[in-house]
Amino acid sequence: MKLDDDIHNYYEHLVLERIAHLGLDRTKSADYLADLCCLALNQVPPRYIRYEVDMAFYLPQSERQQMEMNVEYAVEKAIKFLDQVVKKDEE
Repeated sequence: MKLDDDIHNYYEHLVLERIAHLGLDRTKSADYLADLCCLALNQVPPRYIRYEVDMAFYLPQSERQQMEMNVEYAVEKAIKFLDQVVKKDEE
């Protein structure tokens, strides 16, 4: 078994969904997006799964909504931090 292929953090999926929803994947560099993912994921608890279907079938809707709200907040906070860093670098 290869751990990196078989097991992953479900929040990774949610963070990438949020980034796509905001259109950041079309406007920001790969380095910015990588930093954004790291900062956002470090703010939420890990939720390890093997298969996406497990989350769809077993996760209550209320918990899914809470996870999405957690991701929205974490991504927003990470964007603010990164934008401040970029702004300081430009000065």
